[in-house]
Amino acid sequence: MKKLVLASVSALALFGVAACSDSTDSTTTQSVPETTTTAPAPAEPAPAPVTPADPSADAPMDAAPADPAPAPTAPAPAQ
Repeated sequence: MKKLVLASVSALALFGVAACSDSTDSTTTQSVPETTTTAPAPAEPAPAPVTPADPSADAPMDAAPADPAPAPTAPAPAQ
């Protein structure tokens, strides 16, 4: 029982010192400016599909032509 009374008195003394202590904290808080809600920006339209460019248009005029495509193989004989 003595321990319970001693713990209670100690807790009250601690709270009393904390509540009555001289505050040396000189910091101030700043209020947050009110924000106005606006309508969300309209969605951007989808970009136009990209068409593949003509590869020959990008090649220089004096460049050698690309290797020719391999000749198609003969189809397998029907069975």
